[in-house]
Parts: sequence; C-alpha cells; structure tokens
Amino acid sequence: MFRIGSHISSAGGYLAMGERAAALGANTFAFFTRNPRGGASKPIDPDDVRAFQDFCREHGIDRIVAHAPYTLNPCADKENVREFARMILADDLQRMEATPGQLYNFHPGSHVGQGIKIGIEKIAELLNETLLPEMTTTVLLETMSGKGSEVGGRFEELREILDRVNLGEKMGVCLDTCHVWDAGYDLENDLGGVLTEFDRVVGLSRLRAIHLNNSLNARGSRKDRHARITEGTLSLEAIGRIVRHPALEGLPFILETPNDEAGYAAEIALLKNLHDNS
Repeated sequence: MFRIGSHISSAGGYLAMGERAAALGANTFAFFTRNPRGGASKPIDPDDVRAFQDFCREHGIDRIVAHAPYTLNPCADKENVREFARMILADDLQRMEATPGQLYNFHPGSHVGQGIKIGIEKIAELLNETLLPEMTTTVLLETMSGKGSEVGGRFEELREILDRVNLGEKMGVCLDTCHVWDAGYDLENDLGGVLTEFDRVVGLSRLRAIHLNNSLNARGSRKDRHARITEGTLSLEAIGRIVRHPALEGLPFILETPNDEAGYAAEIALLKNLHDNS
C-alpha cells in the first residue's frame, strides 16, 4: 500500500483535516499539534475526533503523523527552554491518545555549543521523563541536515539517543529526504547504500515515516531548504526510486514541500503515478 499525503492545517479540527486530506487525494497526512512557532494548542473535541475516525475508516486513512512545534528544543542550554520542551512533549503525548496508535514526530534539537554528547544525553533524559508505558503513540526522531548545532544529522546520533531511552519500544525514526541529502547521504546515486547504512546503524524496523522533500541544495550542504518534488537537486528518477523501494513500502510518505493545496494535490498524483509505474 502506498501511503502518501502532506502537511494539513489543523484549523477547524480533526474532521476538517481528514476532509482536506481526502480532497487532495491523500490517504495519510501530517499536522502540527499546536502553533508550530509557539506553544498554544486548542482543546480537543471528542465528538470531532469520533467523526474524524469514522471518516478515516470510510476513506482508507489509517495512519497520521503529528508534528511537534519547531520551538521544542530538548537539548537547549537554558533550563527554561528545556522545561518548555518537557511540558509540550508531555502534553502532546497525552493529547495524542485521543487518536490511539499514531505517530508523533519531533526535531531532536540543537545543542547550542554544549557538544553532541551533551545534546544526546539531554534529549534521552527528557524522553525518559515523559514517555509512559501505557501510551500507544510511537515517538519519532527526525533525521536532520546537521546545520548549526543540530543533533541528528548522522544516523549514529539517532542510534545513541534511542539506546538511552528506557521505553525503546515507544520510539522510531522519521527519515526526511531533504535533510539526509543535505547531511551528505547520497539518495541520488546510492539509495540502497543509504538504506543499508540506516539498517546497520539504526535498524529499518525503527523507520516509521518518510518526509518526502526535494532540496534546493547540493548534497552535504548542511543547510535544510526544502524544494518542490520536481524543482530540487534530487532528480525525479531518484524520487521515483525512493517511493518504489520495497523497504519503504507501507510507510506514510509526507510532503513538506513549499506548496499550496493545489500544488500538494498535483504532487500526490505525480507520486502515485511514479509509485505505480516503474
């Protein structure tokens, strides 16, 4: 099954998100749990959630990917910033139980000069403080481009975080194609090698979602600038190999390209065609 969708505005609630996704031709989608540049969140309406779940069953949407706000930095050097991250993560994971068994993705954060080792330790510490045995959500570390002091630009860094999390069965990884390309992994010429390396270091069983984005940058630039599917430095042939790779079959592919709804609908149709016609 090819699960393909995009980021959807959460304005209007859950049912509205499902309806927007279906209108785009999507069978999965991502959304921000709260203001992506802040911390505000709206109350969850149980009636809206029930209507959404009914709609999803009718339209074949069985996987959604929530995204934490960009302001969340679990490995910050200031304790008030880490406390904000702790509060947001705990609250978001509680809210995720309104839609059980789904995925919650976040950027590991930036160590802001403390060093990768300290950053990794702080991220794992915060996860150990907030993950609960009874939760049904899987929390995903996102692969990053390595710009500035970001943690997660190398697969080894993600593995080190995962190894330190007590409830490791609650964790996974979201692979962002723009980020890993900008980090130096050669998705254009050696997709198989990149996935083999991911499997060796992290384990493909941990890979739970794909952010499917092209990049405006050359490989290894460590810049993180997303491009539309047909407009970046990755060829359309390379994108086709990604969506057709058997190791990625069934994972939710989420577009985060700079698009409006018409642009997302066009990219979803294009990618379905690439997936189905090798």
